[in-house]
Amino acid sequence: MRRIKSMANLLLSKLVAVNSVVILLVIILAGISVKDYACFLVNSEQVTGTQLVDTLNSFLVKVSVVAFVIAGLLHYFSVKRIVMPVKTMAVAANQIKEGKIPSKIDVHASGELGELVSNFNAMTETLSAVQTRREEMLRDIAHELRTPLTNINGYLEALHNGVLTGDRELFGSLLEESRRITRIVDLIAELDAWNKEVYFLEKQFEEIDIKQVMVESLAAFQLKLSNKFETVSQHIEHAPIFGHEDGLKQVMSNLIQNIIDYDMGGDLSIKAKPDGKVYRITFSHKGTCIDPETKELIFERFYRLEESRSTKADGAGLGLAIAKSIIDAHQGEIGVDTDGHHHTFWVTIPIYRKS
Repeated sequence: MRRIKSMANLLLSKLVAVNSVVILLVIILAGISVKDYACFLVNSEQVTGTQLVDTLNSFLVKVSVVAFVIAGLLHYFSVKRIVMPVKTMAVAANQIKEGKIPSKIDVHASGELGELVSNFNAMTETLSAVQTRREEMLRDIAHELRTPLTNINGYLEALHNGVLTGDRELFGSLLEESRRITRIVDLIAELDAWNKEVYFLEKQFEEIDIKQVMVESLAAFQLKLSNKFETVSQHIEHAPIFGHEDGLKQVMSNLIQNIIDYDMGGDLSIKAKPDGKVYRITFSHKGTCIDPETKELIFERFYRLEESRSTKADGAGLGLAIAKSIIDAHQGEIGVDTDGHHHTFWVTIPIYRKS
């Protein structure tokens, strides 16, 4: 609100300045012209008395008209230059209102007005990216749901036409497809819940010991880890975290399950300790190829890339996306460092410090 008021005051100040310059220009131009012409008439033409007054009045009218036209043109182009960025943004804002993404505003402006144009362009780019992601997500959801729904419809149509007869195995298959759809919907709902800005109201955040969360999460995967890896080294230190215990456990579970599914080296190193103002957790192992240039894509919803690591949670491609949303809700960061095959998944969460 302050920025908008500041921009309005700046625009008003510029218009007042232009109007003042125009008025001053008219006065100076008319005054100097009349003075010089009067001196010319008296000194050179020897015009005096009533004739001088009439001549000066006639000249003043002509000079005033010329000065007005010149000043008017100056005023028009000056105001147009000042108002043009605002007018262009108004047109672009109207396009956004109609659901369209406007093209980049190519208007040169300085000061706060130039900053406003730059911010507006950044906003439209963000809106365009969000709209693209939304369209991609809708396609991905349709793709994920199409296969189980097609299978269910096929089975039911065969049962309806008498091609198949109901048995325990068939109904088990139908139940599994139905559960798969339910899992996908539940994951989407969970992702949406963590993405909301009101997560602090919906989730119960409290002071917790992150080491306890790590230990309990790893204990739940003890059998899988021992079956998958030859060596699992751990170094976990205590630290207070303000967060949601179940949410953080889900992050650890999604990361560990992802590592188990795609490991190729047989060795896993886990480190968790304070690092300045944050608590840093790392999982290092050798796994399926991840392109270093597109590594951040594995945290996107429904990410699928056969040549790299798919982000799967119950086959839905949402595991690491949910983990990222949870960590974002904790005002932390999550990422991966890789050279293609040796990966280090890392998580940083602010350490809780009582004020």
